[in-house]
Amino acid sequence: MHRLGNHSRALRIEFEHQTLPVGWAGPRKWKQLAKECSAFVREQLEPVVQAIRHCKAQLDRLTRQIEAPVAEEKIPTGLGALTVSLLDGEVCDWQRFQHRKAVGSYTGCCPSEYSSSGVQRFGHIDRHGNPRVRMLLVETLWRLLKWQPGWHARQKYLAKLLHGQSLKKKIAVALARQLAIDLWRWRTGRATAAELGWTLRSAAATEATVE
Repeated sequence: MHRLGNHSRALRIEFEHQTLPVGWAGPRKWKQLAKECSAFVREQLEPVVQAIRHCKAQLDRLTRQIEAPVAEEKIPTGLGALTVSLLDGEVCDWQRFQHRKAVGSYTGCCPSEYSSSGVQRFGHIDRHGNPRVRMLLVETLWRLLKWQPGWHARQKYLAKLLHGQSLKKKIAVALARQLAIDLWRWRTGRATAAELGWTLRSAAATEATVE
């Protein structure tokens, strides 16, 4: 969809020196936009509009299928039903982790270690875990920082996030690792959402809020 959209914008810029607005392929926007385009550009864009709508319909259908397992649950505001379902699918069984270190190791967000002659140094994250889980965690934590002001990890690291880009990246990795541990505690019943500082809403209401 993004590639089709970029191609269409480039086409209109080249021939009409104008770009396309966000959501231009939607029925109402395209009906108005088609009148403003030249016959040549309109002819080129019409099949792209149909392709984008078809892709959007498929994505919506697949999203509903992925969200279905958690559709009836109450989940943390800002986390999103899609994210919870994707993480559950990647982890398969949260109970397989016996302790928090195992969860942190699975994310690949643990610092690499260089030890020699009594000297211990920590480097970049080892990236030994599941890359898809790591991506979801980093993407999600920024939403939680906004929507979950009571999250205990937010209160611990918020002040440090204000100090420079380099430290911000390190804190983001630490928060992603902590988020994985908190999700493990929540999904296995080791801690309640209230104990983690999270507020819950139904999956449908949470998705509407995030969007």
